Amino acid sequence: MEKRESVKLEQGRAGILGVKAGMSHIYAEDGSMLPVTVIDLRPNVITQVKTKEKDGYEAVQIGFAERTAKSASKPEAGHAKKANAPGFYHYEEFRLPAGAKLDGLEIGKVLSPEAFQVGELVDVTAVSKGKGFQGVMKRHHFRGNYASHGCSVNHRHPGAIGMNRQIGHVPKGRRMAGQMGNVRVTTQNLKVVGLDVEKQVLLIQGSVPGPRSGIVSVRASIKSLARKKKA
Repeated sequence: MEKRESVKLEQGRAGILGVKAGMSHIYAEDGSMLPVTVIDLRPNVITQVKTKEKDGYEAVQIGFAERTAKSASKPEAGHAKKANAPGFYHYEEFRLPAGAKLDGLEIGKVLSPEAFQVGELVDVTAVSKGKGFQGVMKRHHFRGNYASHGCSVNHRHPGAIGMNRQIGHVPKGRRMAGQMGNVRVTTQNLKVVGLDVEKQVLLIQGSVPGPRSGIVSVRASIKSLARKKKA
């Protein structure tokens, strides 16, 4: 990708996309070891700027992981043409507060991770690891049936799923076996413990959702923002 001009989103509402590179650890000043997740901050190219007058709200659309011209469809290539790119594998939108300043937010520029600071709390969103079809013991942490005293072979079965007053009726929302994982998950209030703008690396304390090499979205913590407003 060609060299692009960078721009920083409004402090407090910043968001950026990255790739989960894996986990490591660092040592704090008191000598304690902190487990950290390494986020590879690849270029976040602005592909669209939405305004209150035209779209009804303020937001910035980001293109992440640039495609080759051969793999991009014609509609996608037309959308990304203004950003001087053939297309992107992933698009995401960062909503901005009403009345936010859009100065400097132009199509083709790259979002700068400098909006984040060490010690700041963030929310990380990603698609969790898919675990396939699982039973109730693994999916919902059921205890299971007795394993002795003539309990036959129903050791991992959920038991009765009906109701006493409505025979044969299974209530909506009953916890049963089914697809586990592969859903969009957000982990809140994670602490930023390291940021290297030159190497485009962000260190977040603890674990974040998703598999290695998965795309993650890092935003300012919504709960910490709410506490600041009350204060």
